[in-house]
Amino acid sequence: MITGFQHLHSAMRWVVLALIVVTIFKAWSAKRNGSGFSAGQAKLGLFSMISLHVQLLLGLALYFMKGWAGLLGSPGVMSSTVMRFFTVEHLVGMLIAILFGTLGHSLVKRANTDELKNQRQLRYFLLAFVVIIASIPWPIRPGFEAYGWF
Repeated sequence: MITGFQHLHSAMRWVVLALIVVTIFKAWSAKRNGSGFSAGQAKLGLFSMISLHVQLLLGLALYFMKGWAGLLGSPGVMSSTVMRFFTVEHLVGMLIAILFGTLGHSLVKRANTDELKNQRQLRYFLLAFVVIIASIPWPIRPGFEAYGWF
C-alpha cells in the first residue's frame, strides 16, 4: 500500500507542475497582452489549487505511513541529508508552496480588476512553483539518486 501511495504521489507531482506551469503562462500572457482575466484562468487556478491539496493529502499519508513523523525528535536526523530532507525540508517547503497556491486562488477571487487578478495569479503561483521545484527530491541531488523521475 505504501508503494502505491508513493507512486501516486510521485506521478501526481507532474500533474501539479503541469497545471501550475499552464496557470503561470496564462496569467503572464494575459498580463503582458493587457487582456482580461478569463473564466478559464479562474478554473486553471482552482484546478491547480485542488491538485496541490490532493498532493498534500497523499504526502501526509506517506509522511505518517513511512514513519518520518516519528523521527522528528530523534538524534542524528538533522545530520543525515536524506532524513532531514524528508522530515523537515520537504514538508515545510511543500506546505509553504501550498499556502502560496491557495493564496493565488483565493486572492484572485477578491481582486477588483482583471489586471490585479492576473498579477496575483502570476505572482503567487510562480512563488509556489519555485518552492515546489526546490523541495522535490530530484534524483540529480546528492543522496537522492535512488529516487526516480516517476
